[in-house]
Amino acid sequence: MRPTEADVLRWSEALAGIARTGLGFTQSLYERERFQEILHVAADMQVVAGLVPDEAPGVVERWAATVGDGVSGYVTPKVAVGAVVGNDDGKLLLVQRADSGVWLYPTGWADVGYSPAEVVVKEVAEETGVDVEVLGLFAVFDGLQLGLRIPLYSLVWHCRATGGRLLAHPLECADVGWFAEDELPAPLAGTDHWKRAAFAAVRGEPVEVLWDRPRRPVWRAAGASEEG
Repeated sequence: MRPTEADVLRWSEALAGIARTGLGFTQSLYERERFQEILHVAADMQVVAGLVPDEAPGVVERWAATVGDGVSGYVTPKVAVGAVVGNDDGKLLLVQRADSGVWLYPTGWADVGYSPAEVVVKEVAEETGVDVEVLGLFAVFDGLQLGLRIPLYSLVWHCRATGGRLLAHPLECADVGWFAEDELPAPLAGTDHWKRAAFAAVRGEPVEVLWDRPRRPVWRAAGASEEG
């Protein structure tokens, strides 16, 4: 089966992560040269797949700039937090991203010094002006499997609105609003992954936490069978 762009992106980002982690831990000149070579191979994969312009050195420089030392140099996915927020009318809180114009539930990067649930309360208030109570974990998503180009884990929380008033963040959000299931705005990101479960949670129905099931085998192209 022919690999997709998503497959190539995942493979190249994984290789780059291994190489950057190796650079963060080794002092061996020989090993450092090998890890640098792996970075170039990973960058070439993205160039050939058309994921980035024909500027592999620029990709390598971006990766190399993030190399740390020791534990701080161990490359892991970034962490984002999101919130599925419902109100007493059974509507869902959505924001329109200022950078892309795409609608999505409130989401942002995790901040140091806060628990994930605390970040959610802060993020929703900052982006939308709405105060929330966190009810529980709704989903754990892998960003690359969602089609994003940044390796990240997204922790999405089920929340209930408790107060505040709608007020879109002037820099991050172009708009914000409450929406019923039959009046959702467009374009809306990733609805196949979360929409049905989100509105079920808002209605108070029991919903199992959503998470990405392990692929078998993990490193074969998406959709490939065990035999293929």
